[in-house]
Amino acid sequence: MALFQRDEATSGPSIPEGLWVKCPQCQQIVWRREVERNLHVCPKCNYHFRLRAHDRIAMLLDDGVYRPLFTELKTADPLQFRDRRRYTERLKQAWETVGTEDAICMAEGTLGGFPVIVGVMEFEFIGGSMGSVVGEKVARGAERAIEERRALILVSCSGGARMMEGILSLMQMAKVSAALGRLAAARLPYISVMTDPTTGGVTASLAMLGDIHLAEPGALIGFAGPRVIEQTIRQQLPEGFQRSEFLLEHGLLDMVVHRKHLRDVLIRLLRFLWNPAVHEAVANATP
Repeated sequence: MALFQRDEATSGPSIPEGLWVKCPQCQQIVWRREVERNLHVCPKCNYHFRLRAHDRIAMLLDDGVYRPLFTELKTADPLQFRDRRRYTERLKQAWETVGTEDAICMAEGTLGGFPVIVGVMEFEFIGGSMGSVVGEKVARGAERAIEERRALILVSCSGGARMMEGILSLMQMAKVSAALGRLAAARLPYISVMTDPTTGGVTASLAMLGDIHLAEPGALIGFAGPRVIEQTIRQQLPEGFQRSEFLLEHGLLDMVVHRKHLRDVLIRLLRFLWNPAVHEAVANATP
């Protein structure tokens, strides 16, 4: 089948919609299938496109096999919030177009043979914002990891707390932090993976509380955005400020990992962090 079809109006070739994609970083036009084969990374400049949550979970876990968790949780509208549109309308649109229950997908499976619980944030669902359901899923994921003696891996991709839920969204920061504290007390590994973007209340809570902090290349990571910071301090920020490489250089990250290496790096880290003898002793210890 021909890749191009002749446009009679212009007497030139017309490109079928969706066949090519323009890289936001190098501005090159790249064949979409080539990008997909490269794990959604630009083959020209290594720009990391955003991944859908279910695709990333399947990419990380053994044989792409996993069991979804907490799918019964669904967001309500406790504040009856409305700005330009009703919150309920935004939720309905997100459910229909994105297809996930909320801005995070939780699953359990194995990674390199190690039992894990993985949570991946979905940016397409209202900017990956953390509301009550996201906080509840993360907290339940940490509790389940404690009960089943599993490692926890959370992949952040978020604009921060969800303003439509007001103080209820901010309360999730304390909630998930407390749950992750209990996970640490149980001597179970928690690895945080930050992707573009990881900002706001997510950065100020779950993203920066890991035993190990990883990030994809070029990811924007911070609390407030660069523009807000510049306007506040009235100074020019350094080049690359709040990008993964800048944070690594200044000690806020442990590693910057290309997507094609992420699974192997996580397996090596789990092998390093997971001492079966210690975990068995902790699991069998009396309170």
